[in-house]
Amino acid sequence: MKQNKYDDPTFFKAYAEMARSRGGLAAAGEWPEFQKLLPEMGGKSVLDLGCGYGWHCRYARTQGASTVVGIDISEKMLTKANELTNDDGIRYVNSAIEDMEFSNQSFDIIISSLAFHYIQSFDEACTKVYNLLKKNSTFIFSVEHPIFTSRNDQDWIYISDSSEPLYWAVDNYQYEGKRKTSFLNGEVIKYHRTLSTYINQLIKAGFRINNVVEPGPTEELICQIPEMVHENRRPMFLLIAAEKRE
Repeated sequence: MKQNKYDDPTFFKAYAEMARSRGGLAAAGEWPEFQKLLPEMGGKSVLDLGCGYGWHCRYARTQGASTVVGIDISEKMLTKANELTNDDGIRYVNSAIEDMEFSNQSFDIIISSLAFHYIQSFDEACTKVYNLLKKNSTFIFSVEHPIFTSRNDQDWIYISDSSEPLYWAVDNYQYEGKRKTSFLNGEVIKYHRTLSTYINQLIKAGFRINNVVEPGPTEELICQIPEMVHENRRPMFLLIAAEKRE
């Protein structure tokens, strides 16, 4: 059964209060590096997997994308996306990534932000994405970094009786699979996989790897949110840009 926490009213309300939900791409710590990986979008067809509020979809249109499709498993996410969107060039589809149905070679660019660590089979997703892309097309995605997802307790080890982080623990890194963890005061299921698994499954599907980025927070973000300085102590995100060149 595919996970859909975001249609739970309590969970969705908590998500809506997050900085990235209120501030969009500018409030997403990984966005500056993700943006650098994006190719020219003028006249291109774009697919956004796990589109959420549609921030990336609307950005693609500002960059000249001819058509954009955003898919998400959550009806509540897509309701919000539609509220924020006034553009006939963007279409939102209610679907799990695993169940999406489009013709092969339909898209020039496929992107995904922080969705694949919720999917059990990245291998199958890579093959599907590869088939949906046209020749010489681009796949760019972000996930929570494997160092972040390795433990069920995805949090810092703190100094006793303090909110000051002492260190970030890594454990069970080589044991891939399901992690039950707490997010927004609810239990969510994520799927941990190693960095090499992400890369090798892309290669197995036929992709050429162009960039691998482990971004830290910008100085501007640290100035706005001082505690973000701790994000330089371990990677939270992994960004990969790959290319279909058959």
